[in-house]
Amino acid sequence: MDAEAHVAPRTRSLELSAPLFRKLALASAISLYVIIESGATVRLTGSGLGCEGWPGCSPGAVFPEQSYHSFIEFGNRVVSVFPILLSLATAVSSHVVRGLPRRVRTTAWAAALGTIAQAPLGLITVRLDLDPVAVMSHFLLAIAVLAAAVVVAVEAWRLDRGAGAPFVSRRVARLGLLFAALTLVVVVTGTFVTASGPHAGDPDVVDRLGNIERAIWVHVRATAVFGVALIGVVLCLRRNAPAAVQRVAYLLLALAVTQAAVGELQWRNALPWWLVLVHVALAAGIWATAVWLVTLFWRPTASRIRT
Repeated sequence: MDAEAHVAPRTRSLELSAPLFRKLALASAISLYVIIESGATVRLTGSGLGCEGWPGCSPGAVFPEQSYHSFIEFGNRVVSVFPILLSLATAVSSHVVRGLPRRVRTTAWAAALGTIAQAPLGLITVRLDLDPVAVMSHFLLAIAVLAAAVVVAVEAWRLDRGAGAPFVSRRVARLGLLFAALTLVVVVTGTFVTASGPHAGDPDVVDRLGNIERAIWVHVRATAVFGVALIGVVLCLRRNAPAAVQRVAYLLLALAVTQAAVGELQWRNALPWWLVLVHVALAAGIWATAVWLVTLFWRPTASRIRT
């Protein structure tokens, strides 16, 4: 009896509160979004080979020399420390949060390990002189871990604020998975457009992947199908979804409309790098919001607000 009394307080001391885990999971998801924009800045400013060494910027030196491209590339490496630490902290802390499903712990570890894997993949990308396929793999892995982090963040919110009542049928929830897959198709076809375009990641790298006009032809049609599907989702949710879920759907619609306008504007202005960066930021935002919305189909959260 005395031994049990001695162990119980120690066990409780290892527990992490649900509100703290929610904040940690949200910070991890935000950091993974930010690193996507940081990596895109490296590529679009032609700084992909600004640092030829690893992990230091150049052989025999950790910090970059006085070079515009070197500072951008090295800055991206510094920023990448935060998503690695936050995603790893989220995965580790998921084991000391009471009531968290095992699949959420698995998803948190998938996000953490995928984020860590970006480091060697980045090294391989540099060693391959920014081969378009390697660069695409780097970006798509970032998109995958962002999705995993968003799922964990929704689960963390659900654990802290409570579960909500289902607002769609199981059939509609399955269709939501198809909608998420369609969103992914739009993102992937967009990466082919970038890989075929003028922004190679370094001014001396001229190898591109395929024909940009053909890549745009596919991307535009995938986007059109996505737009029609999104309108259908918004109309469906207007009937019986909670107001909070409808706001997520409206946010996704607003991002998609803005993205369409930016896409047309950047094409008519010969793809200026800063406008392409805005396009990438919106694409990552659309993907994260779509994953957020579809996750709510399966794991609804309580609509009540609790501080």
